[in-house]
This record gives sequence, structure tokens and C-alpha cells, in this order.
Amino acid sequence: MSIVAGSYEKFIWGFKIKSLKKSETLTLTPLFSYPSHLSPIKCVAVAGPVAASGGADDSVKVYDLSSCSEIGSLTDHSGAITSLSFFSHSSLSFPRNLLSASDDGFVCIYDADPFVHLKTIASHKKGVNDLSIHPSGKLALTVGRDSCLAMLNLVRGRRIFYCRLGKEASLVEFDLTGDKFFMVTEEKVGVHEAEDAKLVFQMESSKRVLCAAPGSSGLLFTGGEDRNITAWDTASGKVAYYIEDAHSARVKGIVVLSRNDSDTTEDDPYMVVSASSDGVIRVWDIRMTIREKPNPLAEANTKSRLTCLAGSSLKYMKKKETRGSPQLSSLKDKTHKVRALEIELVGNTDVVAELVAIIGC
Repeated sequence: MSIVAGSYEKFIWGFKIKSLKKSETLTLTPLFSYPSHLSPIKCVAVAGPVAASGGADDSVKVYDLSSCSEIGSLTDHSGAITSLSFFSHSSLSFPRNLLSASDDGFVCIYDADPFVHLKTIASHKKGVNDLSIHPSGKLALTVGRDSCLAMLNLVRGRRIFYCRLGKEASLVEFDLTGDKFFMVTEEKVGVHEAEDAKLVFQMESSKRVLCAAPGSSGLLFTGGEDRNITAWDTASGKVAYYIEDAHSARVKGIVVLSRNDSDTTEDDPYMVVSASSDGVIRVWDIRMTIREKPNPLAEANTKSRLTCLAGSSLKYMKKKETRGSPQLSSLKDKTHKVRALEIELVGNTDVVAELVAIIGC
């Protein structure tokens, strides 16, 4: 399990969650940390052995976690990078595509075989705040500073719907099934049906929500200025449980990790990892929240102002160091063997119905 965090001080941080031998204790083992951008890092994404970070320097950096090294830069935007998202099929350990959103109002689509720019889509008239890819990999939603919601057809590479919202939304997330999506507006979280975008209900936090991550069983984890980690039941709109005062400052990132070892069962619990602007990253076991206020299973203090967090439960083999600087194309061989299978799987996935009645428009 890998964790990557970015900071205001331009540093990228990489950790691996490991279990100590003959013990159930977890530890956050540092993988790397160095100033990778010329300006503050605004977003990160992880998928298997690959990570990416976007900064206010208008660039996307790509990393190979198996060798703990930076493997290149993507410079197709003319504004700060505000959101990154990998698309990976659930049965594969390597991503197929990377999407990046920027303050320039555009979304770029990259192939991960290797990292080649495929298409730039004009998504918003102003900067893009966030994006989310549907589990099918064929659609994406974006919200922007123009107070609009846009839907992108990733197969044709164009925007297919654009609708004005009542207020500017800062976050948008599909759930794990793709049947629902969530939009965050300040302290409110709206739950929408993906089929027709009907607003099911709104959940309201005590303070502004800054990050969100979907979990299994219809749960949505949020964090923000209230310094808590809240698990919402999206079926009822009520709080399932929460971790009070999870950090001493506002929560800037949440990642839901599942133990996907071969010997685990469907009921095996998952962990929640949180990062705060106080510089601390903490790992929580949600089983403990039902009984009492939990203590973190592991934590690491980066002593920096963290701005974003991403993680992946997928396993990968650590690569031995080789001479010379690795290139973006060095990842290509890893995906050739699974490309035929991936195309077959994704090709049989039903496309979610286009959102033709978005938010009452």
C-alpha cells in the first residue's frame, strides 16, 4: 500500500504502509521526499506503481514508485494543475489513462502506455476545480470556478454537457459503483443519481469540506475545516460514524485503502489515511470508530504544510536501481502484456446514461 502527499513547500512525499513482523502494528515507511516542483503542489494521484503530482508551476510530474524516482514531466497546460486522476481497470495493476485539470479551464487526457498526450478538452470558461472519472472509464465529470458542471465523453474526447449550478462546487466524486456522484459546495455535500443527475439529498457538515473519498457499502468519507473525519451513509444521508479531532488542523486529504491480499475476505476491513495542513499523515482502522475514539495505527510527521494526499492498495514489485535516468517509456513494457485483456474488459462495460437533466437544467 502506497501513500503520496504534496506540500505547499513544493515537496513530494512517498510512504509505504508496512506491517511489522510478528506484530499487527503498522508503520509508514518513507520512500522519498524532495522538492519536485517550482511552486506549491496542489494535487496528487496514485495507481499501482505509478504516481503523479500537479503544481502551481503548470506542470505534471510522473513517478515510478517501484524505483522511487521521477520519470518525467507533462507540460501541456498553461495554468496551475488543480486535479489529477488515473483510470485503471479493477482487475489490472497498471493505469490505462491519466487525466489532468487546470486553472486554464482545460482537461488533458494522457495514455499511460507510455505517457503520451492524446487530447485536450475545453471543459470550463474558468479554472477547473475538480474532476472524477466514471468506473467505466468512458465519462468524466468536472466542476469549475465558473459555477458550472461539465460532462466529458472520454471516448470521443469532447465535452457533451455543460450546466450552470446554483453555487460553485469545489469537489465532485463518483461512488465506487458509478451509480451515484457527489458534489461538494462549501459545507454541503449533494448526493446525485448518475442516471439522471437527480438530487437525492444533501448532507451538511459543521464547517467547509475540503476533501472526500468514496468507500464501500455506500459510505463517503469527508474531511475539512472541522478537523474531523466523517463517514456518511449515502443511502440515508446520515452520519455513520466519525473520528473527532483527527488532526490539530484542517484535514486536506483522505484516502480509503482496502486490504486486497489474496487470503482476505469480502468482509475484511479497510483503512482510512488522512493528511492535514499540520504536516501529519495518519492511518486509521475504521473498526475502532464504533467502540471508542480510535488511536491512529501509524503516523508520520512531514513537518510541512500538506495540501493533498493520494494512495493505492495495489501491490507492485520493487525495482532494482539501474544506471541512467529512467524515462516515461520505461513503463511501457508493463502494460503490453495486459493491453489486449484490458481492451476486452473495458469494451464490455456499459456506458452510464448521459446526464441530460443535470441539476434541473
